[in-house]
Amino acid sequence: MAAAGVAPLLPSVLPAAAHAAPSSDRSGFPLVLGGVAVDLFVDTADDPAVVRTAGDLRADVERVSGAKPRLLHTVPKNAEHVVLMGTIGASPVIDRLIKEGRLDTSRVKGRWEASVTQVVDRPLPGVKRALVIAGSDRRGTVYGIYDTSERIGVSPWYWWADVPVERRDTVTVPVGPLKRYEPSVRYRGIFINDEQNLTTWSRRTQEPDKNIGPETYKRVFELLLRLKANYLWPAMHPYSDFFNKHRENPELADRYGIVVGSSHPEAVLRNGVHEWGPWAEEHRGADGSLPVYDYTVNPDVISDYWRARARQNAAYESSWTLGMRGLHDSALETRHATTIPEKVVVMNDIIADQRRILAEEVGAAVTPQIFIPYKEVLELYNAGVRVPDDVTLIWPDDNHGNMRQLPDEAERRRPGGNGIYYHLSYWGRPRSYLWLDTTQLSKVWQELRRVYDHRADRMWIFNVGDIKSIENGLSFCLDMAWDVDRWGPDNVEEFLVEWAGRQFGRRHGREIAAIRTEYYRLAAERRPEFIDRGVFSTVHHGDEAGRRLAAYESLLEQTRTLGAKLPDAYRDAFYELVEYPVHGAYLMNLKFYWADRNTLAVRQGRGAGTNRFADLAEAAHAEEQAITKRYNTEIAGGKWDGIVNPYPSQIPKAPGRPTVARVAAQDTSGLGVAAEGNDIGADRPLSFSSYTRDQRFADVFNTGFLPFDWSATASSPWIRLSASGGTITDQTRVWVEIDWERVPEGSHEATLTVTGAGRSVDVPLRVRADGERTRRRARGYVESHGYVSIVAAHFDGRVARGGARWQTVRGLGRHLAAVETVPSTAAPVTSDHATRAPELRYQVRFTGSGTFPVTVFRLPSLDERGHRRVAVGLDDGPVTVLSGQAVATGNRGDAWARNVEEGIEKLTGTVTVTEPGEHVLRVFMADAAIAVDQIVVNTGGLPVSYLAPPESYHRFHNPDPAYGPARPDNA
Repeated sequence: MAAAGVAPLLPSVLPAAAHAAPSSDRSGFPLVLGGVAVDLFVDTADDPAVVRTAGDLRADVERVSGAKPRLLHTVPKNAEHVVLMGTIGASPVIDRLIKEGRLDTSRVKGRWEASVTQVVDRPLPGVKRALVIAGSDRRGTVYGIYDTSERIGVSPWYWWADVPVERRDTVTVPVGPLKRYEPSVRYRGIFINDEQNLTTWSRRTQEPDKNIGPETYKRVFELLLRLKANYLWPAMHPYSDFFNKHRENPELADRYGIVVGSSHPEAVLRNGVHEWGPWAEEHRGADGSLPVYDYTVNPDVISDYWRARARQNAAYESSWTLGMRGLHDSALETRHATTIPEKVVVMNDIIADQRRILAEEVGAAVTPQIFIPYKEVLELYNAGVRVPDDVTLIWPDDNHGNMRQLPDEAERRRPGGNGIYYHLSYWGRPRSYLWLDTTQLSKVWQELRRVYDHRADRMWIFNVGDIKSIENGLSFCLDMAWDVDRWGPDNVEEFLVEWAGRQFGRRHGREIAAIRTEYYRLAAERRPEFIDRGVFSTVHHGDEAGRRLAAYESLLEQTRTLGAKLPDAYRDAFYELVEYPVHGAYLMNLKFYWADRNTLAVRQGRGAGTNRFADLAEAAHAEEQAITKRYNTEIAGGKWDGIVNPYPSQIPKAPGRPTVARVAAQDTSGLGVAAEGNDIGADRPLSFSSYTRDQRFADVFNTGFLPFDWSATASSPWIRLSASGGTITDQTRVWVEIDWERVPEGSHEATLTVTGAGRSVDVPLRVRADGERTRRRARGYVESHGYVSIVAAHFDGRVARGGARWQTVRGLGRHLAAVETVPSTAAPVTSDHATRAPELRYQVRFTGSGTFPVTVFRLPSLDERGHRRVAVGLDDGPVTVLSGQAVATGNRGDAWARNVEEGIEKLTGTVTVTEPGEHVLRVFMADAAIAVDQIVVNTGGLPVSYLAPPESYHRFHNPDPAYGPARPDNA
């Protein structure tokens, strides 16, 4: 494998420790030498989590070398080398080395989950040299041990993504000390949610008699610890066994060192979906009636229900969720409290009751206790719910990666601190995304950085659905939770380079990162789970939908080419982590593209082509099913049976299989033409500019089924055609472009004439040629085709003001980068923007004058106690403030729903161009943490389309804006 470029996980590609002291000595300490493994020692008096993890290191050394070390619980009397593992204060050997000054524990001892790994000479009588792994607490030691596993080449994803381990006879780690200081976020974990696929897989492959049980959770716990996480909200839906059903589960969690909590509808570790019904049955009223889960009706029964679980799990390290919602993620039920103020009183009573229960059953100072103002509970919190200061506030996003609200200055000072609940996967309104990892990492970075800057750093919990498919996003989130400062606005892609290099070898890291970056960019235009009929235009901007599919095709080809280069041992992991997501997203888009072409073909009166598009749509759906079946039944020998399903039965609004229409075959033929910009016919001329040097298309098609000959001619010699004739059975796409070296300067009207089947059709062309010299000398963006389109990151100037500024975030939005206003804690600017607000400047050359709509494409962000505003102006003219959606309604069909479906919000105002020529378009900050993707000025005739039009000509930022054929075939 090494010869093929797949390097082991050497220290140079180990993720940097949070606030870690770098290693200065690169010589190696041998773990395996000549096929013989050194002994490992851990004291049985240490925490069970440490003792268990020592066994994992033993297994990891064997995975790498084939040699199985001895795991000792008494110190060896004579040894050349030994690995000593232990927790400060729990391991006499470690404490002795510290007392003797042999082990440097500065900034480790007494800290949260910190560790040091250091080589010590002659640590014990008879031992020449030892690799010492010491943690400040039990998880600190566990993380130090797993650091060593990763340094020798065992990926945290070795089991969950089948990342192979390179075998070698000699295994060493650097001698120099490695310190892993305290993490940025104290509690870091996942929520297994909407886990229908995980349940199916677990039942089929792990525990046939359970629906996610201890054997599955062992794998989950190990993965979390290897990723430096420490916290779990377990599976909770009706199709899964609730966590406490199997008493081994909380016992195992404690033995592994995992803190177990529960989600917003699961107060005090109670799973209402499964547990309330039996409890209610056992606590019927005097009249035999079943108690309802309503605190205003049955407070005593509900209080006893919570108390029983607090008593049962008191011995374990747990997180206790306070407050209340309805059963199974439904809204709070309060029959006897109908107004918001009344409900606030009820919630305050609930919290006081739960606090009393925890104090009596677990301990007065038990932590963490958390309160999650999710959905309707956020409204109650803002209306006056009193959460004790030592309770951690967990702020939720809108389920689509946009934080709804962040702590204000008073909330930041609370001793209990603040945390977040963030979705990488979601079931619900307006659409669900459970299938693939599709949230752009730079978007995640932007939101998490904003969260941290608002001091929400006590707990980060990530909804990861079924775990599988979220491998990349989860790794990034937990990496950032450990060291929030490691990644910035210009290097998030470097995480992908590093992460891919750790899974597949450094040689391939950058290429895989480029694939994933483009995959995320395409998903930022529209998640594959959100695709639907008629989203992307098939007639405007060179076939907007087709150009998107061409990008996917190119990406898939690049992916397959790289996959073919990898050693066979890496093929399964590559399929799971890279190829299947790309291929699946492509096919989901492809089948809807052909279905849209099929619908349009019916309107256009096509014959054979209509049926061909129907066949292509159904073939794409069949191929999507085939690759999913391969994932479930062939990859890793069928290990993942049931884990992947784009359409689990419980998911709402899944894209599914688009319907298509067919026409009966007839022995006829006829000529039809549909030019770009027209659903039917050619009334809208094909527009050409010497600045953008466009290529436009005209579809020539058969209205019947019998082939016929056709020809195409142009009225001027400087018009070029991709095809001038032939025989048509269904259709062909003719691409039209201009020979700009031959066309005379000025404006021209021309014609493309298509003839066939006894008929001729004229397609009008409108050409504007300003000459090459004028083109080269143009300053700024040049208006053409009735618009100016600007990628926001391509600014001509920027001005920082008032301690705030615009910064470029690479990999964010629908292009290669977007711009955002920082710091996220900056005060709003509400007046005098031209002198007080940070500014972006864009030079624009307009060909006419007038008052024109200007649309700012901003990435959605929310602030339910504030505003989401940006301002625009032209030259020294008036500044217009544009207000975006600030509140998550949770509805379908409104502005919030549209924003999260499209991943963009279009804010429109006007600018007045007093005279043709050069001007400066200015964009100002009004509120912090606003990200802008694109800006479009419609000067007349801009067609409606999903995406913004292609970027206008700019001699520096976009000197070659022409786009070519959308698809390589002739459809």
